[in-house]
Amino acid sequence: MPRATLLEFFDDRIRSDQPFLVYDGGYRAHTWSYDAIRQAAGRFARRLERAGVTPQANVILWGENRAEWVVAFWGCLLARAVAVPIDVRASPDLLARVARIVSARIVVAGRDLPAPVLDGVQRWDLDGLLDREAPLDSEHAEVTLPGGVTGDDLAEIIFTSGATAEPKGVLITHGNVLANIVPVEREILKYVKYGRPFFPLRFLNLLPLSHMFGQAMATFIPPMLDGVTVFMRGYNPTDIVRQIRMRRVSVLVSVPKILEVLRDYVMREAPETAAPLDRPEHVARRWWRYRRVHRMFGFKFWAFVVGAAPLDPDVEAFWSRLGFLVVQGYGLTETAPIVTLNHPFHARRGSVGTPIGGVDVRIAEDGEILVRGANVTAGYYNAPEATEQAFRDGWFHTGDIGAIDDAGRLTVRGRKKEMIVTPDGLNVFPDDVERAVREQAQIRDAAVVGGGPPGNEHVHAVLVLEPDGDADAVVRSANALLEDHQRIRSFSVWPGSALPRTEGTQKLKRAALKRWVEGDAATSGDGDPATAEPTAGATVEEMVAHFAHGRKVTGSTTLEELGLSSIERIELMLALERRFDTTVDETAFAALSTVDDLHAMMAGDTAAAAVGTGAVGYGVADDTDGSAAVAGIEAVAEDPPASRRDGARIFPTWTQLAPARLFRGAAQSFFLLPLARCFAWTRIEGLEHLAGTEDPVLYAANHQSLMDGPVILAALPARRRRVATAAAREWFAPHFHPERFSLGERFRTSLAYVLGVLCFNIAPLPQRTAGAREAMRHLGTLLGHGSSVLIFPEGRRNVTGHIDPFQPGVGMLASRLQVPVVPVRIDGIDRVLPMGARWARPGRVRVAFGEPLRFDGDDYTAIARRIEDAVRKL
Repeated sequence: MPRATLLEFFDDRIRSDQPFLVYDGGYRAHTWSYDAIRQAAGRFARRLERAGVTPQANVILWGENRAEWVVAFWGCLLARAVAVPIDVRASPDLLARVARIVSARIVVAGRDLPAPVLDGVQRWDLDGLLDREAPLDSEHAEVTLPGGVTGDDLAEIIFTSGATAEPKGVLITHGNVLANIVPVEREILKYVKYGRPFFPLRFLNLLPLSHMFGQAMATFIPPMLDGVTVFMRGYNPTDIVRQIRMRRVSVLVSVPKILEVLRDYVMREAPETAAPLDRPEHVARRWWRYRRVHRMFGFKFWAFVVGAAPLDPDVEAFWSRLGFLVVQGYGLTETAPIVTLNHPFHARRGSVGTPIGGVDVRIAEDGEILVRGANVTAGYYNAPEATEQAFRDGWFHTGDIGAIDDAGRLTVRGRKKEMIVTPDGLNVFPDDVERAVREQAQIRDAAVVGGGPPGNEHVHAVLVLEPDGDADAVVRSANALLEDHQRIRSFSVWPGSALPRTEGTQKLKRAALKRWVEGDAATSGDGDPATAEPTAGATVEEMVAHFAHGRKVTGSTTLEELGLSSIERIELMLALERRFDTTVDETAFAALSTVDDLHAMMAGDTAAAAVGTGAVGYGVADDTDGSAAVAGIEAVAEDPPASRRDGARIFPTWTQLAPARLFRGAAQSFFLLPLARCFAWTRIEGLEHLAGTEDPVLYAANHQSLMDGPVILAALPARRRRVATAAAREWFAPHFHPERFSLGERFRTSLAYVLGVLCFNIAPLPQRTAGAREAMRHLGTLLGHGSSVLIFPEGRRNVTGHIDPFQPGVGMLASRLQVPVVPVRIDGIDRVLPMGARWARPGRVRVAFGEPLRFDGDDYTAIARRIEDAVRKL
């Protein structure tokens, strides 16, 4: 349908009770429908209006990829304000400069971001825009569009630089974005009927929402397909693959560097993928040949969509060989953002596709790509000189060099300003040379810059070698693949493990590399001993030094001062995992301060590590000495890889299926809970405290008897009995480690485990063993499915009737899972079924529920103490 503004797209597409946005913070996922986002955007728009925000006023958005960001974006448009996105990795100084340039009065920032205090500028909390506890605004449930908005009105201003100069803001109007949306939507509608059996399509979006392509693939393209956008934290390949498989993702949207990281991960997990095919094969045969990889990702996953930086053809060829589709396009912020796009069903390797409808592309005499169309920006914010320089003769000069083939497909060769002009007047594109260098077995990464003065440049390579790599041999082999004018005349060996790249797009920082080359670059292959490839027995300090670009690393060195990019952090974590045969919690890693903290984490000293955990103390095992309370959930150490691969057995999800829930409900209602009431004559107090809080919640109770769980369930109203009861995995050791026990023990324990899981939704969590991260994720999954969780934070049953101190693990659960905590006190059940008794005897029991509590922060000991105090007072 014809649309004049983005608000008409919003009114048409953001309107459904189906899931739209999913955010997985690592332990618990939240899902919001199209209607929920629509109503929250309307509430935010009214809040802006009440704050005095006038039409075309500028509002800064600064936060990570999450549903609240999308709410704030659409809320700004509904209030006729202009959104000014800032990359989440930008410095507070850059934010302050942008706020000054655009005269912003409001900064909507993530809770954890250090937004500066600016005169006359309010800071609003981004994270609270979709608070599930906020009352519904029934009076304004239907969002109405503002009047007077046209396609020429500004929708957003996106700043493209600012590291060394004043940041430059690109003006993006409603019409610019619509010029991108309409042609794509028109093409999608041709194929929608064929795709409906595979709906809903789910997109895992790792591109920042502060970039135009990230926005397009998160909040514009998926609604055209009634699709779902999934956001996650971090770039750990293990977590990315888990998200894709668990959420049945169809398409991964990312920068090309992520595909390289995933390729390395897949080659480690499935070494057979490293070898090229002897001869071409049909895609069906390749899919079957590499079915192990498809099983790893899940059989619904089929495509990568990449943007924001050039894609290495070798990486594209790797994924295509495995039977996945790789779709890439070309665009810039100034083109809102798409210029060309590969058709998903007619993709051409190495090409960035053909121009989308309404966009004209031509190649200038010097090879520069010129663009014209309704999607092209009108210019830069308050920067007439920059605007005049970029627009000449009605065409936008992209600064990129490219070529168009006979079929109209565009190939991008590189940046015009990065092109090397030899003394013979011949042009050399760095990407062409880098491709030849990266084909060499001894090379990890490479960059090419111009050596020598302008007009007399030669090709200079900066090499990152594999251990024992020979730089001279690499250069000789690469030169054999290159034309004479392309050949490498000089080289340097980079002292670190990774070349400097931009945070968001992972593009090489060629200007910084060239400055380094012009300084004291060494031209030998010896490298810096401090940053040589770590050996198998390397220490944590040596591992960090390898990624520190030649910096001296000591225990007191802060991770912040090392300046590692997000991808380098992931590479460091992966290296640590391989070296120490463990899994590093990405959230825990982000919270560390110094190398000593990291050393403590890897040594298993969780008390010294920044995560600061302790025992959760689920405490249903018959542990009279309380040893289970000592170990509890550990922050870093994990089960061995084989156990992680068998996670479905350890953390069952079939208990959430409808047949299991129906059986459990019937068993509890007609037999198990009535039986519990026969023995526990219960007086129930405090149910009124639950009236204002919806499930799921975290019930935290003191622990007296094995009957605690059934009695608490019997005390709850029937509609709130969808509860998972945490149980110590160690109590079911013969089931999980059958090789250690007799056949009889295995049979009895496995039967008890299956019945417990089926009848009481038991969640087997580790007390003495490792596995904290997977345990947290399992609880988050249960909460995401609508099940509340009952835990016993003392970690053991108390035979004296007193309440032991709560372990800090309950604080970690309350804070990280972001769920209300309902304190529960149970008294008298220790006389109904005492420890060691074989049979229960009738007696009076009291169950009291307290007011729900919410917690933030990482002082888990203090949170646990507050929960304990609340239980004691009941």
